[in-house]
Amino acid sequence: MKVESNSDIWELVCAELKKVINEIAYDVWIKDLHPIDLKNGEFTLGIYSSYKKNIVETNYIELIHEKLKEIMGFDIAVTILVEDESGNVVAPVKPIGDGSFESEYTFDNFIVGSTNRFAHAASMAVADNPNIIYNPLVIYGRSGVGKTHLLLAIKNYIRKKYPTKQIEYIRCEEFTNQLITALHDGNMGLNGLDNFRNRFRTTDVLLIDDIQFIAGKDATQEEFFNTFNTLYQSKKQIVVTCDRPPKEIKLLDDRLRSRFESGLIADITPPDFETKVGIIQNKKQQLGIDIPENIVYYIAEHIQDNTRQLEGVVKKIQALINIDQKLPTLSIVQGFIREVVSDTRPEPIKIEQIITEVARTYNVSEGDILSTRRTSDLVKARQVAMYIARETTELPYSAIGEAFGKNHTTVLYTEKKVKEMMKENPYEKTVIEDIIKNLKSE
Repeated sequence: MKVESNSDIWELVCAELKKVINEIAYDVWIKDLHPIDLKNGEFTLGIYSSYKKNIVETNYIELIHEKLKEIMGFDIAVTILVEDESGNVVAPVKPIGDGSFESEYTFDNFIVGSTNRFAHAASMAVADNPNIIYNPLVIYGRSGVGKTHLLLAIKNYIRKKYPTKQIEYIRCEEFTNQLITALHDGNMGLNGLDNFRNRFRTTDVLLIDDIQFIAGKDATQEEFFNTFNTLYQSKKQIVVTCDRPPKEIKLLDDRLRSRFESGLIADITPPDFETKVGIIQNKKQQLGIDIPENIVYYIAEHIQDNTRQLEGVVKKIQALINIDQKLPTLSIVQGFIREVVSDTRPEPIKIEQIITEVARTYNVSEGDILSTRRTSDLVKARQVAMYIARETTELPYSAIGEAFGKNHTTVLYTEKKVKEMMKENPYEKTVIEDIIKNLKSE
């Protein structure tokens, strides 16, 4: 290939990266990168997500640098910038605390009420004396009740009180993605798996958010089980969150379930009226605005159970005050509530999400599910994915068939076949139900 532009150079780099990075990792993290400029010994790439930029810089920047050097024949620095959809470089957000949004979550700004008092007290105890009282600590509750806030508050408190302790905070889905990459690197003769294990098994505090996503993923559960045992035996602190009690996570390995239940399990239920008022008052103080008491009470009464929605309404009120220099009327606040509730409704589940979750659960690749290969494990995974698409989306048979390269008749037949399989095989029924629950939870 004749190199005539920055795009040609990047295309060559990508071809080399595909040889050492698995398909899923490449599509998720590398595919959206694009060349911007090459000058003064620096190759500048752009991406549309600051989150993806951070992941690439943490896990892949050295590999990109290495492949670029091999292609060009000399050393070139690599820089990644975040752009908006128009190609304009987005200025980095001024860091708060340790430089990440996570540092905003502390015990000081967590509003304690009757529905979260126990979980808050347990989290404080763990943060003050890691592994002395409660290990592991499991915090569960529905989305938007404050689980992640407590998890990050533990992280920030320990970091401040015990600055020498190593702390790892990660979402369960990202733990799985990084394990997949590490396993692939291991197969390529690289040290990916050793590095992965060294990272998580030598930490002093392991904090994992949304552990329910580990269910049904045998390789991930096995790796986490061994990581858990290593940390527990070394008297290191483990804290996880989930959306339901461990006993209700159907495909969770019994060994993990028993270990979670051997520690302390603390639930958080939706906030009561007094707690919601406290959350609104705290948020308005943070934003430096004044909201009349009658409007505070109205918001608390009409936002049912999600703290993110409460904060969203207060932020809209702040924006209106800044623009119009006046307090909103009750009718305007009513409109804000309708907008926020609508904005925070779960997005429709997409075929791509279904394929990803099924592929992980059945230990096959996403490409294989969409291929024409007909080994028994691939056929089952493909049929389950089509069935779940019918159960969780509003797409017609024809659209689902098109997504899988099939016709509507095949989807009809598949739906009936999977229903029969679920009747005859309780385990498969449990697997499929848990995949659906995880997709809805996500």
